[in-house]
Amino acid sequence: MDHFPILQALCRAALSQPTPAIRKQVERLRDALAKDGDSKSSGALSSLLTAADRNVEMAPSRITTSRSQIPGEILTRNTPVPVDKETSAPLAELIFPNETNMQGPIFEKSIHQAIMSLVEEWNSFDRLADVGVHPSRSCLIYGFPGTGKTRLALWMATKLDLPVVSVRIDGLISSFLGTTARNIGNLFAFANKYRCVLLLDEFDAVAKLRDDPQEIGEIKRVVNALLQNLDIRRDVGITIGITNHQNLLDPAIWRRFEVQLQIPRPDFDTRIKLTENFMYPINAPREHLKLIAWFTEGSTGAEIESVVRSYKRSSVIKNSDGDGLIDTLRQFAILNSARLEPSRRSLLFAEAGHLFKVLHEDEKLDFSYEDIGDIAGKDKSSISRAIAKV
Repeated sequence: MDHFPILQALCRAALSQPTPAIRKQVERLRDALAKDGDSKSSGALSSLLTAADRNVEMAPSRITTSRSQIPGEILTRNTPVPVDKETSAPLAELIFPNETNMQGPIFEKSIHQAIMSLVEEWNSFDRLADVGVHPSRSCLIYGFPGTGKTRLALWMATKLDLPVVSVRIDGLISSFLGTTARNIGNLFAFANKYRCVLLLDEFDAVAKLRDDPQEIGEIKRVVNALLQNLDIRRDVGITIGITNHQNLLDPAIWRRFEVQLQIPRPDFDTRIKLTENFMYPINAPREHLKLIAWFTEGSTGAEIESVVRSYKRSSVIKNSDGDGLIDTLRQFAILNSARLEPSRRSLLFAEAGHLFKVLHEDEKLDFSYEDIGDIAGKDKSSISRAIAKV
């Protein structure tokens, strides 16, 4: 066989991380060569199979085995990243686990459990391989801006103890014909060479609908290049895509991601936890946390953090522990009118008695007159009289 050395090299690479399917195909090739009388080539493949068996017998412990299922060289801070040929701008940023130092994500319980199950999959390559399956290696995270998608992706990589090759997809786009597709190819070739998580942020910048009449043929070729590289990457390493505009994605892009995780806006209980988390190191009263969470109905984590920053500034400037929270919320609503849901925002500027009545009657808040008085900087009797007028 004229090209057997190439074929032998392919078999050696495949058997470095053998699966039952790969082993079966190499055995079929070995038997076919023996049947054709090519005993030399058949013997070479037998040696490769024997060496693969020996490697399996010497397999390390569970965690080491799981990590070794992600092939490739080790990334270091000195590893040069690929660059755009025309501008010499780097196509990616390297982020290492000890650089993130992140707390776990704060989401609703069901979402948190789903995320943890996915991380457990990625840490259990060997146990899944025992039953003939592999973990999902690709995940698309989508949802509103500010819901913590990028933070979540970095935290997941930290839990896997893997570096991140972080890419803003719009940074791959070039005005030169053919350069964008080449950048995508170079980026994936780099990520496939190393043990890492490939993080594709702002994914919708390139992955637009291919039948969009506004797009030129170049973008269609770029999307095709992206699809091809995602197919190759699927059997090599872990890929996480992030988008704020999932409706722009080509249906073929969706099919390339085995896991499609939507991050919704946080519910009331989750907003309380986020508010408390952002409040550190201030130890705010529980009623203040609940009121901020209530007024940020429909807000994202980033918007809640912005409200909490205003609260902390007010606490420092007024040299208080949050007294006059309603005044602080009013100031925030004036300076950031689009960050609060309109009906909640209008309550802040309604008659005081009407606001107090709504706060007292809301079942989620469950505020007493005394609670409202502490928040508004008034005594309980004043709150009662204001509500009685309504």
